[in-house]
Amino acid sequence: MALTWTVDDMPDQTGRTVVVTGATSGLGRIAAARLAEAGATVLMAVRDTAKGERVRAQMRGDVEVYRVDLADLGSIRMFAESLGSRRIDVLINNAGLPARERELTPEGYERVIATNHLGPFALTGLLLNRFRPNRLPRVVTVGSNFYRQVRSGTDDENLTAAGSFQPLRQYVRSKVSNLLFAQELDRRLRAEGSPIRSFAAHPGMAWTGMQENLGSVAERVFVAALGALVARSAEAGALPILFAATDPRARADAFHGPSQRKWDKRVHFSAIVAPGNDPERAARQWAIAEAATGVHYLSGVRP
Repeated sequence: MALTWTVDDMPDQTGRTVVVTGATSGLGRIAAARLAEAGATVLMAVRDTAKGERVRAQMRGDVEVYRVDLADLGSIRMFAESLGSRRIDVLINNAGLPARERELTPEGYERVIATNHLGPFALTGLLLNRFRPNRLPRVVTVGSNFYRQVRSGTDDENLTAAGSFQPLRQYVRSKVSNLLFAQELDRRLRAEGSPIRSFAAHPGMAWTGMQENLGSVAERVFVAALGALVARSAEAGALPILFAATDPRARADAFHGPSQRKWDKRVHFSAIVAPGNDPERAARQWAIAEAATGVHYLSGVRP
């Protein structure tokens, strides 16, 4: 299934409050700008607030800047607390980090898996009770079609990435975790009877600048060569994310993204396949994330 959809088709966002992580560049910056232009109040959750303010000054609409480092659980908690009694309608877990070498967070976890998976898991849990129930409340997790490159079970429990470290493989593992989380979150929300929905979206091969920092020199050369053939603009790559964040037709059982053909501008609803569609692995990963972050939510709720 595919739909022709542009930012002009986005429903009016007046009255909605949207949190966008990683909103100073690439997909997050575009998503934040387009949502604000559509009337939403956008909370930019970023590591570098000085850069965030410079980016905000170039946007139109109601945009605020907050600091959060998704690799630092203390920073995530401070961000959640800084919102006070504010309510939100959408959380876009967009921020992502590539890898070049093994690096640990203050809590001792490998930085890519912490930023791309454990951080969004904790942030979602800490914000979950802030969602307003009557304005299409939703969590959007930004993934990647690279998840298909993992052909077998991986060491989900190895959060420190001990042993041989392969940067690109570690990034892809985090993208598998993103999909497992998005689906498990929706299953648990439905089982609890919550109005909040969880969706997954990806930009396809969109050139956002992250590719320049991904993996080894050989891996970056490969990705650049592939991008020259199939990559689309970051603006086009952001469309599936905006669709998942705003359109009533978004589906929890689909991976919203573009076609591999650059000329095809439609939003496609792709089936999520192995290894991103394993409910048992998703439940196991959920328990690991709870233990690692200390953030427990929807723990006793499973379909």
